[in-house]
Amino acid sequence: MSDLYAVIGNPIGHTKSPLIHGLFAEETRQDLSYTAIEGPQEPQGAFAETVRAFIANGGKGMNVTAPFKLQAFAMADERSERAELAGAVNAMKFEGGRIIAENFDGIGLVRDIEVNLGFPMAGKRVLMLGAGGAARGALLPFLAAGPQEMVIVNRDVEKAKALAARIEGRGPLLACAYGDLEAMGRFDLVVNATSASLTGELPSVPPSVFSPEGAAYELAYGKRLTPFLRLARNAGVRIIADGVGMLVEQAAEAFDWWRGVRPETRTAIDRLTVPLD
Repeated sequence: MSDLYAVIGNPIGHTKSPLIHGLFAEETRQDLSYTAIEGPQEPQGAFAETVRAFIANGGKGMNVTAPFKLQAFAMADERSERAELAGAVNAMKFEGGRIIAENFDGIGLVRDIEVNLGFPMAGKRVLMLGAGGAARGALLPFLAAGPQEMVIVNRDVEKAKALAARIEGRGPLLACAYGDLEAMGRFDLVVNATSASLTGELPSVPPSVFSPEGAAYELAYGKRLTPFLRLARNAGVRIIADGVGMLVEQAAEAFDWWRGVRPETRTAIDRLTVPLD
């Protein structure tokens, strides 16, 4: 019988995870079955019951997507430092009756930027828009990449300051409000980790933050040229990208964590890429 894995979320019909992990399994010759589960949001405790039923049926691991990342965090027996900082979980594995939790979003994002886009972050000025779960998951991997300076900006500046204070001493990290950006000059890399692009809105970021020789990265994917990426393109930014590479790279990290073999990612990225026009 094939080893059982799944992604759980609600809604889940849009997920690309079964396709991605199917490609990974075929490439690496791993005998596994990967499905999508639409988890219940009510009543309270229904998510945990669904996960435990999957485990009881022989499940080996799960990816977790919205809106269950916080619930997965709460039910884990063991969490990585990245998951602890993010306060959210996007992958679990089940061993010896224990639930072990990880967050690979930040690692996947860094790998897509540095390897796939060929844009190393060492010595660069980096601006992160947003201080929610996506930003929190990215902070430790970003700081490990050795930027000259990393700035988090958020509408609620106190939230950004609290996040920076949690990892004080781990790297050159500052927090500010959107109104401070005009005076801060250009950044080599600007990452939109807000939810603005999901609703077709533009974060309150001035064009002056973009460097023409730099990069702009949109965590949302499949939205074509979002308002954020359009602003960056109009500012002459050399490299613009959406989050499809991050999606595939974090999936590859989870696959390696589960199976002990890391698949190549180019085929899946090419299959899922939507042209930015």
